[in-house]
Amino acid sequence: MHATRPAIRTSIYLLLAFAAAISDAAEDRETAVRTIEVQHVEIWSNGRVDLVPEIYSPDFVGHFPSGLVQGHDGIRERVLAHRKAFPDWSETVVDIIVEGDRVATRFVSRGTNLGPFLGNAPTGNVVEISEAAIYRIVRGRIAEQWVYPDVRAMQVQLGNGTY
Repeated sequence: MHATRPAIRTSIYLLLAFAAAISDAAEDRETAVRTIEVQHVEIWSNGRVDLVPEIYSPDFVGHFPSGLVQGHDGIRERVLAHRKAFPDWSETVVDIIVEGDRVATRFVSRGTNLGPFLGNAPTGNVVEISEAAIYRIVRGRIAEQWVYPDVRAMQVQLGNGTY
């Protein structure tokens, strides 16, 4: 009978460790979702580039269709340039999927082209496009991002092409 006590004690320790791991995973998931929501709503939609250090890691690398973006200065410049071209830019998240250190989002972006964009003069046109992005999260901040906007739809809506 006494031999089973260490086994019971070991089982209890294992269950507690497992419960703690589940709790940590849930907290990590909540932190990742919060980080991505702030990135979409506050930084890209509201232009809050002051939040960049809280949301992006210092060695951030962004893989955008127009090229690599690196570090806090790089992402600040990208957001400011984009918001200069589309001052009312907004991003509405449709789906968020979290798996380990990766987060994927599907979102709709909308804005009025009132400034130069990728070498083109402003058109005054409103664009609405679907986008997807994949993020790698490290210690609650975005370390890497891959962005997949519907570039063709944007070109057509800006008057730079046809389907």
